[in-house]
Amino acid sequence: MASRIIVGLVIILAIVQGLAADAIPGGLVPLALVILGLLYAIVAIDAEDSTAYLVVAIAVGAAAGADVLSNIPAIGESLDAIVDPIATALYAGVIAILVAKGANRIKG
Repeated sequence: MASRIIVGLVIILAIVQGLAADAIPGGLVPLALVILGLLYAIVAIDAEDSTAYLVVAIAVGAAAGADVLSNIPAIGESLDAIVDPIATALYAGVIAILVAKGANRIKG
């Protein structure tokens, strides 16, 4: 249940950041996305079986970096602006997975 709430918050924040970047001042949205990404990975992803999550993070990050959605007429720019914050949250989850894997390796 917690993972669904986190995903919902990430989606809402990504839409707000993508469509109305100045709606929440002070750069709080990117910080919240990073925290939510870390929490999601801790709550929902098994660090030792994280291949699917990592592939999705790479794919979304590549799509966000390449601006592939901006070629769609009328809505492409908006979609691309929404995907960028989602990639931020996914990359934060990757960091949490790397830390968890490292801790598991140290424990033995």
